[in-house]
Amino acid sequence: MNALDMIIFNLIGAFTAMVPLVLTSVGAVVSERAGVVNIGYEGILLMSAFFGAVFAEISGSPWIGLLGGAFVGMLLGMLHGAITVYLKGDHIIPGIGINLLALGVVAFGIPAVWGTAGQHQVPSTVRISPIINTSYGGISPMILITIIITFLTHWVLFRTPLGLRIRSCGENPEAADSLGISVEKYRFLATVYGATLAGLGGAYLSLDWLGTITKELSSGRGFIALANMVFSGWNPIRALIGGFLFGFFDNLSIWVSTNPGVQKIIPWQFVATLPYLVTIIIVAGIIGRARPPKWDGKPYKRE
Repeated sequence: MNALDMIIFNLIGAFTAMVPLVLTSVGAVVSERAGVVNIGYEGILLMSAFFGAVFAEISGSPWIGLLGGAFVGMLLGMLHGAITVYLKGDHIIPGIGINLLALGVVAFGIPAVWGTAGQHQVPSTVRISPIINTSYGGISPMILITIIITFLTHWVLFRTPLGLRIRSCGENPEAADSLGISVEKYRFLATVYGATLAGLGGAYLSLDWLGTITKELSSGRGFIALANMVFSGWNPIRALIGGFLFGFFDNLSIWVSTNPGVQKIIPWQFVATLPYLVTIIIVAGIIGRARPPKWDGKPYKRE
């Protein structure tokens, strides 16, 4: 493989790897713009990947599996929203609970459903087919869907009255409430939307990109997505750019691990740490400069 082939191969791989990161980041942007913090995206990605594969194999359709994964994300978002928005609970603890729940459910579910120890390969018959096949790999329709969702979310968030109401709930819920805006409703719906996108990204992991189910499948991508959200300054389009950057290093680590010739020069174990090192460096570089919504993570109670 010459230099040009390597560049094209890794660029296509970066677009492929960015999908779950971008979907989760964009969902987190909307949730936090409304004032609700959710650190449970790691668990949502993992559980949605598992149930997405289950729904796909039962129905025989990868698209049903994608919808099933998004539905699981929606349910977890409703749970988190009910606790944080309506019960005025802490925003961090429910997210930790979702992450721990997912670890238990998937570790138990793989042998329970498929009878295998720790891993299940998703059949090719229920995996999403690429819309374009190239010599460098297939291009998934989910790449285009992710880009459309990103720009549509950005437009709604910053160009419509609905987006203004969502942002007002995160910046100044007291003023929003005085104008007749139901802060609880918009916060709840924003939380559910964010978790639904993460659920879609989780199902993509098992039904498209990786094609397998393991109890470590999410591999920190939920936390990387949160870092990408901060990196983007709570902006969906910047989250798309940041997701591509993180996806590039994520894909690069996978590519190096499957190329013995490259491993002689660069150990794959070192390259595998790059997505996480980049996350630490970027987040460390913007600490103190990133400004979240003023009421981000704060329960709102009407006086």
